[in-house]
Amino acid sequence: MPRPNWFLAFPLDGAFVTELPAPPAALRRYHADDVHLTLAFLGGVGEAGAERALAALDEQLARATPAALDVSLAEVVAMGPRGRYSALSALLGRGREEATEYIRSLRDPLTEAASGRREKRPAKPHVTVARPRARASDADRAAGLQWAAALDLSAVQARIDRIALYTWSEVRRERLFRIVTERRLR
Repeated sequence: MPRPNWFLAFPLDGAFVTELPAPPAALRRYHADDVHLTLAFLGGVGEAGAERALAALDEQLARATPAALDVSLAEVVAMGPRGRYSALSALLGRGREEATEYIRSLRDPLTEAASGRREKRPAKPHVTVARPRARASDADRAAGLQWAAALDLSAVQARIDRIALYTWSEVRRERLFRIVTERRLR
């Protein structure tokens, strides 16, 4: 198995994914406990790199802990490379600007502590609900886009009230991720 990825994210109540229509077979719907809004993707930095990022987060939270934030979900869009998307994710409706600012203000010190790098992409708060399987064809991906376009997540409300350090689950057939530790927002 490849080296596990690590990331810091805002865990969300993902119960809504169990209510979604079944996705096409070439998509893997997220488990409810895997649903999150990514703060900082650290990559394969190992446990030591993840611990450095967590220490940097603790330093930032000691200076100014962000307030909990109520958000709502909006349209589901393809994320990743054009034509070969890697995820279908809901953008935020309510709370989009505030969540963008949380990411902007916290992300760079975390990725720098973990790997010495800064994220080059702009902050774009999103909640992934499904991913294409590795062997998904172009037709499968097109079916995934149709599935995503038919979703209406506007009634989904969530509260961002903690930040968690995640890595891969031990049993990835059941769940993709596991929470290692959490920090509460005020």
